[in-house]
Parts: sequence; C-alpha cells; structure tokens
Amino acid sequence: MSGSNVVIVESPAKAKTINKYLGSDYTVVASFGHVRDLPARDGSVRPDEDFAMEWELGDRSKRHIDEIARAVRGAKRVYLATDPDREGEAIAWHLTEVLREKRLLDKVDVQRITFNEITKSAVQAAIASPRAVSRDLVDAYLARRALDYLVGFTLSPVLWRKLPGSRSAGRVQSVALRLICEREAEIEVFKPQEYWTVDVGFTTPGGAPFTASLTHLDGKKLDKFGLPNKAAADAAVAAIEPRDFSVSSVERRQVRRNPYAPFTTSTLQQEASRKLGFGATRTMRIAQKLYEGVDIGGETVGLITYMRTDGVSLSQEAIESSRSLIGQLYGDNYVPKNPRIYKTAAKNAQEAHEAIRPTDLFRKPPAIAAYLDKDELRLYELIWKRTVASQMESAVLDQVSVDVASPDRKVVLRATGSIVVFDGYMRVYQEDRDDEADEQERRLPAMAEGDALKRGAINPAQHFTQPPPRYTEASLVKKLEELGIGRPSTYASILQVLQDREYVRLDKRRFIPEDRGRLVTAFLKNFFQRYVEYNFTADLENKLDDVSDGRMDWKTVLRDFWHAFFAAVGDTKDLTITQVLNALDEELGAHFFPGGPEVSGADPRVCPSCHQGRLGLKLGKMGAFIGCSNYPECRYTRPLAVANDDGQEVQEGPRLLGDDPETGLPVTVRRGPYGAYIQLGPAPGGEKDEEPAARTDEKPKKGKKTAKAEAPPKPKRVSLPKGMAPADVDLDTALKLLALPRTVGPHPETQQEIQAGIGRFGPYLKHGSVYKSLPPDDDVLTIGLNRAVVLLGEAAKKASTPGRELGAHPKTGKPVTLGAGRFGPYVKHASLYASIPKGVEPDSVTLAQALEWLDAKAVKDAGKKAPAKAATDGETAEPAAKPKAKTTKVAAKPAAAKAPAKTATKTTAKAPAKAKTAAKPKAADDEAAPPRRRAKTA
Repeated sequence: MSGSNVVIVESPAKAKTINKYLGSDYTVVASFGHVRDLPARDGSVRPDEDFAMEWELGDRSKRHIDEIARAVRGAKRVYLATDPDREGEAIAWHLTEVLREKRLLDKVDVQRITFNEITKSAVQAAIASPRAVSRDLVDAYLARRALDYLVGFTLSPVLWRKLPGSRSAGRVQSVALRLICEREAEIEVFKPQEYWTVDVGFTTPGGAPFTASLTHLDGKKLDKFGLPNKAAADAAVAAIEPRDFSVSSVERRQVRRNPYAPFTTSTLQQEASRKLGFGATRTMRIAQKLYEGVDIGGETVGLITYMRTDGVSLSQEAIESSRSLIGQLYGDNYVPKNPRIYKTAAKNAQEAHEAIRPTDLFRKPPAIAAYLDKDELRLYELIWKRTVASQMESAVLDQVSVDVASPDRKVVLRATGSIVVFDGYMRVYQEDRDDEADEQERRLPAMAEGDALKRGAINPAQHFTQPPPRYTEASLVKKLEELGIGRPSTYASILQVLQDREYVRLDKRRFIPEDRGRLVTAFLKNFFQRYVEYNFTADLENKLDDVSDGRMDWKTVLRDFWHAFFAAVGDTKDLTITQVLNALDEELGAHFFPGGPEVSGADPRVCPSCHQGRLGLKLGKMGAFIGCSNYPECRYTRPLAVANDDGQEVQEGPRLLGDDPETGLPVTVRRGPYGAYIQLGPAPGGEKDEEPAARTDEKPKKGKKTAKAEAPPKPKRVSLPKGMAPADVDLDTALKLLALPRTVGPHPETQQEIQAGIGRFGPYLKHGSVYKSLPPDDDVLTIGLNRAVVLLGEAAKKASTPGRELGAHPKTGKPVTLGAGRFGPYVKHASLYASIPKGVEPDSVTLAQALEWLDAKAVKDAGKKAPAKAATDGETAEPAAKPKAKTTKVAAKPAAAKAPAKTATKTTAKAPAKAKTAAKPKAADDEAAPPRRRAKTA
C-alpha cells in the first residue's frame, strides 16, 4: 500500500537511500532513467507539423511505469525528485505526461524538487521548498532532442547511400571526430626541424654544482633554432672551452600561486584522466556511485554532490566546513584571511549548480577506505583534495635566475630555479606540470654577483621539434569545452559513440582516427561543411542556452536550422559516386599515398600490378578500398592502408623484424583472422601460411596408398597485446613477447613464482591456481612484483566472495544469484546465466530485473536451437542470409523437403526490411542519450 506522498527518483540505489531519510508517509520509487524516447524510425519528429514529436515507452519502462502508477494511485502528493539538471527536468516532464495520460494526476498535487547531494538535510530541505517543472528547461531539452534526431535520421541515410561502410553522423559527434582527424592530418604533414642546445656544468666557490644553458653566443641572443645543426653546436662548444666564467647577475622575485577551483564535470574528467588514467565514461560511472550512496557501517551515505555541473561555487556551509578542517589539519597559517569565492563560467545560469565536492569534508579518505573499492577511493580522494585545496592559502615561491658570462660577455648562459617558501595549497594538491614548470622547480645553490665559477662538462644535445600531440580524452574534452561545442555532461557518451562506431580508437590513451572515420569527416567537410564547422555548432549551443533561459522560442531555433539543413541534404540527391570519390580522393590522397617522386623517387599512385593504372579510392558494398584505374583489365585492390615512411605501400603480408640471436630464425609481425601476432621462424610450407592450403598437383589414384607426409613443426606465435599497433613493434619488443610467459618474481607470502603471459583472453598474471587479467594500463612486459601482488590479491579476494543472492525464482523456488565472471557481472538461476547489461551497476540489480534478463536469455538460447523458427520470428538480414543459402540446396532434393525450404525463403525475403529499420537507432545516437540514461533504462 502506498503512502500519502510519493517521491519519484531515477535510480533504485537513490530510492533506497532516500527512503531511509523520509518517514512512513512517503513511498520512494524509481523510474530507471528516461521512461520515454523518440521511436527509432522516420516520422518521430515531423517538421511539416511544426515539429510535432511522437514519444513511446521503452519495453522495460512499461513495467517501471506500472510500479509508479500503483504507488501514485491514491496518493495526495507526488514529488518529482529526478536529477537537478536539464535531463532530470526532462524526465520529470515525461513522468508527468505519462501519468496524466493515465488519469492518475487529476486530484494529485505534483511538485518538482531537486537536491545537490543525497543527505538527510538536503532531501528534507528540498521537500520543504518544492516548485513547478521548469518549462524553459523542458523546451531546451525538446529542441536538443529534436535537433539530434533530425541530424541523425536525415544525414546518416545520406552517408549510407553515398559512402558505404559508414555508420552514422551526429550533430556533436561529427564535430568531435573532425577535431581528431584534423589533428592527425597535422601530425602527418609535420616535418621535424633539428636544433641543438648546450648545457654546461659549473661549481660555485662553496663547491655546490649546478647546470646552466647557453643563451648568448658571440654577443647575440640565441632563439630556439639558434644552433640548427651539429656544426653550430660544435662551434659553440669550441667558444666555451677556452673561456673562464663568473656570475654576472642574480635576479630574485617572489611569486604567489593560487589554488585551483573545485571540480566541474569537465575538469573532473580531465584530472581523472591525467592523474588516475580513467576514461570519461569510467569517471562518470564511479562518480554516479559516490553520489547515489555507499554502504558505510550499515547506512547508505551519499559521498559527493551531483557530478553533472558547470558550476565552481561552493555553498556557504561547505566553505565554513573546509576552513575549519584546514585549520585543524594543517594550522591557521594555511587558512586564508577571507574565504575564496569562485565564479562559474557557465553560459547557462540555470545549469550552474554547485561544484563537485564531498558532502562532508570531515569524512576523510582514510576513514572510509574500507567501504570503497580501489577506484572509488581514488576518485573520492581526488575530489576531497581538490575541494580542500581550493580554500587554502596560496603557495609562495622564490624564483631565481642566474646569468653566467665570460669576461668579454660573448658567451652567456642562464640557470633558473625556485624555492618553495610556503607550500600553501600545494601541501594537499598539485596539478601535473609541463617540462618548463618542472625546470622552474629546480633549486639553485647560493650565489652572488662576481663569484668565479669552475667549469665542468659541456654537454651539447640534439633535438627535433615534435608534432602536435594526439588528443587524449582529457585534452579533447578541454578543447570541446573551449570551443563551446556540446556540454560537459554529454562528452563521455560522445567519445564512447566514436569508439563504438569504430571511427576512432584509443591507443596509449590517445585518439587515433580510423580510416572509416577520416572518410566520414572528409565527406561531411566537402558536402555538409557548414554543419561540422566549430563556430556553427557552438552558436547552436548558445541558442539552446537562450531557450533554457527563456530568451528564445525553441521552435524558432528548429525552424532556422531545419530549412537550411533540409536544403543542404536535398543538394546531395543528385550527387554521383564519382563526385564523392573525386572529393574524397582529393581530400585524403596525401594520407593514403604520402610521399612522391620528390621524397622517394617513385609515384605512390602507380599500380604495382599493371604499372600503368593509377591507384585511387573506390567504393564497394562493404565500404572503401584502394583500386587500380585500369579496372577491369587490372583487378588490383588492397584495403585502405597508409604507406610507410619510405613512401612504399604497406604490404598485408609478413613484415620481417630481424633474426632471433639465439636460433637464427626470422622474426616477423603478421596479421591473421584474429588480429596481429608475432611469429618466430618461417611458416610451414613457405610464407603463405595465412592462405588456404593449396591443392596437390596430382591426386592419389584409387587403390594405392600414399605415404603420410610428416607435418612440419608449427612456428612459435604470440598475439600482440590490445593497444599495441603492429607498426610500433620492433625486434626487441617482439623477442620479449615471444619469451612469454616470464617470471615476475616470488610471491612474498607463498614464495611461489608469479608469471606474466598472454593467453586466449589477453595479458594475464598467474600465481598457483589464481589467474588475473591485466588492466589496460598495465604492461605485461614491464609489470613489477609489487603491482602484480596487489592485482593477484584483488583476484583472490574476488574469487573467495560468494555470489549475492537476490531472491528465490517464483517458478522453481531456487535462488537467483549475482556474480562476476571473466566477461563481467551476471545473474544466475540453476544452469542459466545472463549477463548484466553494460552500464548497470551490479549493486543496484533487483530480483525483478534479474528475472527479466534470465527470461530473455532463455528465449534467445531456445532460438539458437531452432534457427528456422527464429528466422520466422524476425531475424535481421545477416542471420537470415544463411537459411537462404541452404534453401537453394534443399530445393533440389526430393519433394518432401521442399515445403520447409519455401517457408524459409519467404522469411528471408522479409528480413532485410526489418534490418534496415533496426539499424537506424545508431543514426541518432548523439549527446541526447548520456551513458547514465542508458544505464538506468537498461
């Protein structure tokens, strides 16, 4: 029976926590994120009907809505307590609309409440000050959702028709992809420039050593390229050697460094990436758990404030608490005279919530370490330190610059350093600093003008300018925010979409565009240039902010966008494949065919087969490839691949790295059906080991026995670890991989050897019978003993923890349990296992959800046992193709076998239409559906 007041939140974990804070008059239920969305089909947004929008309940949402409806029926008041952001406001509006359609709100008072932290005081304060659902924020959501849908469902089909093999395009996703592709193009055309530096060691009269760098030669100041080559560096060394040196000047100045503002969504993602190695999605998932609550001593406690925010301000209570804590922990001299007030740079004041901070600063990380897993503790500690440091006194440093000169002042060198006079906030928190800042942190010995110095070694060093670095998740998020593209709460989902579509890949935490992504970007830049321009996308975001502030009508924004966009799409209807190819070939020719006669003496476009045709981009049903212009006379083709540094084409066959010094056998890197691998020795029967075995010239005659040939020994092979590119592998790395498994060292408790190797599921550690897969950030070739012991300890602890029982199955009475396996968390009943959907926190799983997943798995398994029946129920085009092939064979058999074949053929004919519809949700997958929404609706 429901209480007289119903509180609707988004997640079951939050519902469980809030339910403890409110009395028996309140019933708290969860919506599990968004309850409605635009159907993934044409016509869900209708511009011709003034942008009318059609909504439908998700399959899983129907059950949640039924539970909410039962709770609301008979209630006096309903509180919509969804998250305090634009998405939360949208969910509150959807809930109101759905319940109103069910005629459940006629005599019910509906109120909207928000709280920035899940604490008893915050929840009770929100209940005491309700408001109405913000129409302006809802309108901004509707405009954003409609824009993303219209771009995705209008532009993606153009890509599918004109650029086979592409997946989708999105309003913000395509601009982020352009940033990554353009940075890669900058790197490819970059030409390193040589320069030299000269460092000289000196000793003071007191015997203290230090190092100074050459800044002036022959009385002239040197710029970065003042010593362009070795000859110039040698001349500088020759000028230094015969001269004596003394201190010509000493400059001292005191500087103050102020602390950084508390975290916003964007800065948290950036710092978690730099300091902890977390991706944006991982950071937000952990932060969501800390926000919704963790069990501490039998009580569920929300540890941080809401983690989707553009604001940097702190509440007065938090400021006072932090100042009190700083005084207790570090002393009054670390507490500034006046509180530090930070102002948000957010363009939309309604979304400028409080910064991300601990709900209770006196809850120090060591005190709650036992209740958090490793990642949760590391992120909480990062947030705690940043918040405390933001209210601490500034750091004070003495910076010193010393000029060392020869008597004639034709040679001058400079040494710089600094001394921390007062560490201030740096006692708690420091950001990563670049090499220049590190240089400033060097300490110099005491010196005075006129001091004679003893010269030591002269060290000339060669350098080359470096290309701009590839984007990391942190630097890409920062760039998007600087350009005003998208909003921080959506960046995690956008970056994930780019990887899911295989437009980009993460290698050593840096984004590298795949050829598919570069083709899509080139196509959009040539034929939809306006819609991937940075200024255009940023201006559109500003208009959406104006809608949420009530300064602009949301349909006006849609009309202005749609008329021009629809016309641009119409202009591509008569676009021929030849026009597309010419444009892409022009845009990407330098990428796929680098070099040229002036570099390598050969034209990289000449066909290596017929030596007459010109290589260029071609399009097929499966996507783009490189082919010869002499087709069909010449049928040379190869997959999209970039030429190597010598301007020659990268061959698909083995690449020789060198010979193994022990055996003398060749070591090659190869590509097989399951990815790249290293091989020691030649392939059995020659180098065509990756091709099907050739037929023998003569078949043995019947009745004659043939001698069974002895199979040659298989060469040793090892797969490349995930993230290691074949082009980056050298002989030394290959030999180390071939030597796996390697011994890391003896376990300090058992003295048994710990081994590291690469197996069927990737890199692993082994200790006795305990195996542990290596996380992506750990290298199987270099992992040390201490780190290995920590990882194995986690694995042993996990293996010894029994599965949590969710309840009894209503049909069998047997327990339904929660567990974790090699492929992630799962639920189990008897011998049936079902994976927990990606993004769903295992701790929040209920028995009802588990039963739903187990039922779906049972149906799926039953379908695998009867493929013909599964096809009739509506398989997609790809699975349906197999029965069709079998049908042709069956039709030639006796008449008794024809009936099933006919049925299968009809089913197959219908499947492609359904597959086309099913593929469209990918088109509109942009920032409108952040991971938290998917996680809750999954």
